[in-house]
Amino acid sequence: LKVIQELKSSGINAEYGDAPKWFGEMKYNMGFDFPNLPFLIDGDLKITQTLAIARYLGRKLNMYPQEKDITRCEMLEQNMMDLRTGLSRIAYNPNFENMKGAFIEKLDVRLGEVAKFIGDGPYALGDKITYVDFLTYEFLDHLKALSPDHFKEGPIVEYMKRIQALPNLKKWFDSDDCTNKTYTINSPMATWPGLPNATQ
Repeated sequence: LKVIQELKSSGINAEYGDAPKWFGEMKYNMGFDFPNLPFLIDGDLKITQTLAIARYLGRKLNMYPQEKDITRCEMLEQNMMDLRTGLSRIAYNPNFENMKGAFIEKLDVRLGEVAKFIGDGPYALGDKITYVDFLTYEFLDHLKALSPDHFKEGPIVEYMKRIQALPNLKKWFDSDDCTNKTYTINSPMATWPGLPNATQ
């Protein structure tokens, strides 16, 4: 969740976890109701599940949509989750190489729908940046790792550049702390772990 970079500059005492030791001593010894990755710890609050974390940060960091935009936000959120779930489904399948072609073939239509939804933007819901922009960027970045040819030019590419150019994010992408340079998209145990390359 790239939104965590906004969090790190906000003075909030929080942790975001994706630790190598997770499957060892951490998973069932940290007091989570539903142990999973990613996780967020903010004071006494311990959260798992991607959407729960994203929505929480959106509310806490004033990046939650206005009332009139909530339904559109939820539609985009769920659409991006569908895409990410589809990617996970083939990434963990032993038959990945034979399955990826059919998935990639559908990206023209699916990415076109996202581009049409965002329109002139500049962000997903208009002028106000919200948590769903970070979620959308993250999952588009994952798709880019699978099919870079879909991300050479066009409105989706320009949208991603706008998100990446946000001051806090740009600083992070340019730093040695950028996990896009070292973390795989999926678990190393996946047939296709994937390594994002968002700085190009």
